[in-house]
Amino acid sequence: MAVSFLGKYEISISQRIYMKLFTIYVLPGDGIGSEVMAPALRVMTAAANHCSVNLKVEEGLVGGTAIDQTGSPLPAETLAGANNADAVLLGGVGGPKWDGLPTAERPEKGLLGLRQALGLFANLRPALLFGPLAAASSLKSELVADLDILIIRELTGGIYFGEPRGIETRDNERVGFNTLVYSEHEIERIARAGFDLAQKRNGRLCSVDKANVLEVSQLWREVVTAMSADFPDVELSHMYVDNAAMQLVRAPKQFDVIVTGNMFGDILSDVAAMLTGSLGMLPSASLASSGVGLYEPVHGTAPDIAGQGVANPLAMILSVAMMFRYSLDQADAADLIEGAVSRVLSQGVRTADIHSGAVEEKLVSTEEMAAAVLAEFEHG
Repeated sequence: MAVSFLGKYEISISQRIYMKLFTIYVLPGDGIGSEVMAPALRVMTAAANHCSVNLKVEEGLVGGTAIDQTGSPLPAETLAGANNADAVLLGGVGGPKWDGLPTAERPEKGLLGLRQALGLFANLRPALLFGPLAAASSLKSELVADLDILIIRELTGGIYFGEPRGIETRDNERVGFNTLVYSEHEIERIARAGFDLAQKRNGRLCSVDKANVLEVSQLWREVVTAMSADFPDVELSHMYVDNAAMQLVRAPKQFDVIVTGNMFGDILSDVAAMLTGSLGMLPSASLASSGVGLYEPVHGTAPDIAGQGVANPLAMILSVAMMFRYSLDQADAADLIEGAVSRVLSQGVRTADIHSGAVEEKLVSTEEMAAAVLAEFEHG
């Protein structure tokens, strides 16, 4: 087990006695992972104390850091810790240091293995534009003002897990190949998550596929369409993935909830990220049918800025808010965090990735941004 920088957070909240004790398993990971995790944990601790939520924090290794210390991107101890937790917080995995390793041994295999072992089939990626950041978006402010999209990505199937796969020699040249496959039950499971969440939002679900050329997408569309009969209050539409990418930058507010496969969701969620101004603003949740949920920022490990203290911690902090909301059922704590973030942004506090250079903005470090969020708790 890694030497923990989390002990002080655990002590301040776990010694208090409440009805329910939640175990949070923390995986700082690689690159800026530990830099954004530490301030996010301070915010988590403060929110838990403020809302009388009892937490126990444990820490493990995953990704490149785990490779360096144990030789494996997903040590058995990490998998056991995650399985025994109520929620997992992940900073990020990967980086150029490990790019030369064989595919099966790279840091990303730790994350993929964790998702698969925990049955985390539904990845929720909200693209919510905070009003003060409209100018930071790549699009005109009128196109993204009040933007609120939820992308639901199937996470344990599709081309990232399909077999056969590999690189081999055929007719004296190397050939790479992967398999895109989905079963009916996998499609039904993720589609049901999409319909359920659309019911809780604005009642509109767009299923994204490539049914004009892919048989797997034809099955996807058939299954999703058949399921719509069980959700008469949800307006279902279908869109090809290339058109969806175009529509996200042409008229993004037409979308409410998007449900799609693993690879398409991976790409579209990054497109949606820039609508909000920065990857540094996007949290995500990966959920199972029952049991543990995994929460991580979308931005990854950002090795180009690692160690400089300038990373935006808000995606990690907002991932903590999603954890309170979805895995712990503590909406008050989630609202407290999200409200504090909104007020801080309204005050012009900015990390470098969302700083426009306007005179009314204040450029801050990772730690200073977290401190500003914490200061707002007293006004929540």
